Amino acid sequence: QVQLVETGGGLVQTGDSLRLSCADSSGRSLRSYSMGWFRQAPGKEREFVAAASWNGRNTHYGDSVKGRFTISRDDAENVVYLQMNSLEPEDTAVYSCAADNSLILSNWHEDYNYWGQGTQVTVSS
Repeated sequence: QVQLVETGGGLVQTGDSLRLSCADSSGRSLRSYSMGWFRQAPGKEREFVAAASWNGRNTHYGDSVKGRFTISRDDAENVVYLQMNSLEPEDTAVYSCAADNSLILSNWHEDYNYWGQGTQVTVSS
């Protein structure tokens, strides 16, 4: 059973950068999973942020983060990253990573099988 843990959230100012990390709590390899990042702000629906295919060759991004966020995976270390640059107050949310054991890269949260608890990102103006 995959158990995902996110780290790296925090309080930053507008224009700052953060890098989130996602790994299995027992160090299990994530190589066979497509990985996604989603976020949810208070009172809003869950929003797709980014996804990377199992081999890292394909990536998708939500429109609101394109050009600012980058998803990557280090399969040697079994970690998936979300590099977030030029952060804006609108990026404030709980960010969760998710794993999908299908080969189809999806933007839809219901396609993902395993979820982390999330990490809070707060961007002050």
